[in-house]
Amino acid sequence: MIVCHCRSATDREIRRAVREGATSLREVSAHCGAASGCGGCAEAVVEIIGAELGSVPRSVEYDRAAPQS
Repeated sequence: MIVCHCRSATDREIRRAVREGATSLREVSAHCGAASGCGGCAEAVVEIIGAELGSVPRSVEYDRAAPQS
């Protein structure tokens, strides 16, 4: 399912980023682009990160998490 419409990032890509070591919104954003556009999906991305980690992400950053590409 597409979570980030700005970057067409899916829940699978977000989960993969976490499995590959991303533990914050900023790190997931750098990996797959999620939440790096308008930021409207940031809360959903954080929820997915938390579900994968089994806890709240270590750093919840709702500002535009990664530099625009």
